[in-house]
Amino acid sequence: MRNTVWPLVLVAGALLTLTACHGGRVAAAPPALVVALPVHPDTAAAGGTAIRYPIEVAPRYANPMSFRVPGKIIERKVRIGDTVKKGEVVAQLDPVDAQKQLASARAALDAAEHRLRYAQQQLDRDSAQAAQNLISASQLEQTQDAFSTAQAARDQAAAQWVVARNNLQYNSLSADHDGVITSENADTGQVVAAGQAVYGLAWSGDTDVTLDAAASDLGRIAIGQAASVTFAALPERTFQARVREITPTADPQSRTYRVRLTLDQPGNLVRLGMTGDATLAPVAAAASSGPKTFTVPATAIFHQGNSPAVWVVNSNTSSLELRPVSVSSYGDHTTVITGGLHDGETMVVAGVHTVFAGQHVTAVRPLFDEEGDVAGPAPAGNGGKGAVSVASAGR
Repeated sequence: MRNTVWPLVLVAGALLTLTACHGGRVAAAPPALVVALPVHPDTAAAGGTAIRYPIEVAPRYANPMSFRVPGKIIERKVRIGDTVKKGEVVAQLDPVDAQKQLASARAALDAAEHRLRYAQQQLDRDSAQAAQNLISASQLEQTQDAFSTAQAARDQAAAQWVVARNNLQYNSLSADHDGVITSENADTGQVVAAGQAVYGLAWSGDTDVTLDAAASDLGRIAIGQAASVTFAALPERTFQARVREITPTADPQSRTYRVRLTLDQPGNLVRLGMTGDATLAPVAAAASSGPKTFTVPATAIFHQGNSPAVWVVNSNTSSLELRPVSVSSYGDHTTVITGGLHDGETMVVAGVHTVFAGQHVTAVRPLFDEEGDVAGPAPAGNGGKGAVSVASAGR
C-alpha cells in the first residue's frame, strides 16, 4: 500500500509545479471587433453636396387681364408677345348699352337737381311766411321734409351717374403696368363675363428663375443660397443667382415646393420661358442656427439607467466609454441626438449590448458602407468595399 501512494504524490506535485510555472504567462485577449462609424452633424451632411434642378425663366409678377363688366368684345388691339405701357387700351367691349345707361343716369340726375332747386325755393318762401306767422308750423315742417327728401334723391342720382360713367370706362381694358402680353384667352366677337381672363400680362422689370424642389431636398435649400444657372439657348453663358423665395406649401398634384431664384445680372439675352439647369451650392454648416443634431441608427442607442447613452471609441486608447446623450426624437430606424456627441467621434452603431466600458476594440466598417470613412480596418471578407451612412448603418 505504501509503495502505491508515493508515486501518486509525486505525480500530483509535478502537475502543481507545471501549473505554477505557466500561470504568469497567460496571453492577453486581442481587441474585439466592433461595428462603428464617425458621426457628423446633420447640417454638415445635408449641405455637403450641390443639388441640380431644371429651371424656367418666369416673371416675378404677372396677372390675368379682364374686364370688370360683362359684354361683347368688338376690338383687340394687341397680340401675344406685344409690349404694352401702363394705361394703354388693349381691348374694347361694345359700349352701346353702357352709353345708354350713362345717358339715363344723367337725365335722372338733372331731374333730381331740378326738384332740389324747387324744394329749396319752397322752403325759403315758407320760412319767410312762418316768420310772420302767416303759415302754421306743421306746414313749414312738411316743406322742410320735402327739401330733405329732394336733397337725398339728388345725392342718390349723382352716385348712380358716377357708377354709370365708370361702367362705360370699364368697357375699355387698359394695362395696369408696363409689361408683355403672354397669353390670349378671348377672341373678338366673344361675349365675356366680368372677371373672365382676356390676356395674360407679365410685368416688366425683375425676372425669376423657378424650380420645383422635392420635399427631401428642402433642408439643403435656404434663402440667399448661391446658385449657378445655365440655359440651353445660351450654352456658353453661366449666370449667377440666389434663392429669393421658397413656397411654404407643396403643390397639391406634384407634391413639390416652388423655389424662386433671382439672377444677379440677367441682361437682355435672358427671355421669359427659357429653360435650363440650376446648380445650388452646398449650404455652409456654419450658416445654420441652433444646436447641432446627429441622426444615428436606432441600434446605436444604449441606456445608462433610465437615460439614453452611446458607446464612443476613445481615439487615444481605442477603448470604449459609455457617453450619456440627449435625444430629441425616436424613429423606426433612426434616432436624433441633440447633445453629448461631437463631430468626428467614432461611435458603435451595432452590437451595443455585447460590449463593456474600457474594452479595447478595433472599429470596422458596417457592410455596404457608402461613405468609406471609418476608423480602423475593414472586416475580413468585405473586399475593401464601403458601408452605409451613420444614419442607416444599423438597419
